[in-house]
Amino acid sequence: MRPRELEPGLCEEHSRILSQVTVKPAEGDQLTGSESEDHGAPEPGEQMTVFEAAGGWEYFEALVDHFYDIVADDPVLAPLYPNDLTLPRLHTAQFLQQYWGGPGTYSEQRGHPRLRMRHMPFAIGQPERDAWLAAMRTAVDTVPMRPDLAEESQTAVRTLLHNYFEQASTALINQA
Repeated sequence: MRPRELEPGLCEEHSRILSQVTVKPAEGDQLTGSESEDHGAPEPGEQMTVFEAAGGWEYFEALVDHFYDIVADDPVLAPLYPNDLTLPRLHTAQFLQQYWGGPGTYSEQRGHPRLRMRHMPFAIGQPERDAWLAAMRTAVDTVPMRPDLAEESQTAVRTLLHNYFEQASTALINQA
């Protein structure tokens, strides 16, 4: 599932914002091909994905860990999740890495994401959606992105993440 499947305008916004993403080489340094691969950056002339811009697997793993740390203590969200959050953490991190341009591990291991279907067993109303979105926004705003990503590019990537999570959380409401 890519952003264009959620809302057509999001794909254009995604492309427009990512075309402006810049990486700052360390002072007196330039990123070479091998260094850029270590950071998850694309080859010269290629557009960077959100996965690459944010910091790859490490960023999404940290984002999901921070999110689930909030969930575990949230009186609205905690009852919706199992006591052991190990698998939800893994699945969410794999889904997000795949969605934002990283490896397709999630689909390889679990099939098509089918987010609405997977979330139907859980009563998700406006309060649950709002609590979930608040926790995810906190994680997005707190977890640092790759240090060589320019500040304005970090803001742009965070905006994309916020927009996606707002739309996705709204789409999962299944209770009046």
